[in-house]
Amino acid sequence: MSGFIHVVDDDASFRTAIERRLKKAGYDVATYSSAQQLLDRVPNENEPGCILLDVRIPGLTGPELQDRLGELGSTLPIVFLTGHADVRTTVKAIKAGAEDVLTKPVSSEQLLHAIEQALAHHNDMRGQRSRMEAVRAQIATLTPRERQVFELVVKGKINKQIAYELGTTERTIKAHRQQVMEKANVQSLAELVSIAERLGILAQAPKVDDNG
Repeated sequence: MSGFIHVVDDDASFRTAIERRLKKAGYDVATYSSAQQLLDRVPNENEPGCILLDVRIPGLTGPELQDRLGELGSTLPIVFLTGHADVRTTVKAIKAGAEDVLTKPVSSEQLLHAIEQALAHHNDMRGQRSRMEAVRAQIATLTPRERQVFELVVKGKINKQIAYELGTTERTIKAHRQQVMEKANVQSLAELVSIAERLGILAQAPKVDDNG
């Protein structure tokens, strides 16, 4: 799998060696001598990529950079590199979302495996994000009344209840409901509820069926 690898390490000879190794494996590579250098030009996420990040870099440390990138909304997977294996640091990094923590010196096989896993994960996340953007765009086409119907339907209300609540007829609600299903590009109420959950409209989906 191709991808862009961002190497953050204060050791110039290590950066050079890793860059050579990764380019030989077919990856595009950018290197940074400090966390701040990467923050000054936060990587583009429109292509598969990951960050190889030294834990103990001077200035902003690896874990601190991980936190900062999280605050910026970055979803680039991070593979930590450390010269000093430390269980506490490893556990904390993984809990904060790191893909892996590798101990230097790292073998080419181990490094490339971790990178492949990180790139595959990033690809999946990019696919999910793109699907969510498409869903948001579909829901944005609903009229204000259709939006009301959508929100009541996914909360488990039947047409009769919705008609009463909105002061209209069941027939009108059925028509709106059909429009909602078409615009959301779904075939069932379960799919509609799933969309509402993903958009944060529902904290927890009620048990519903397709009748009503």
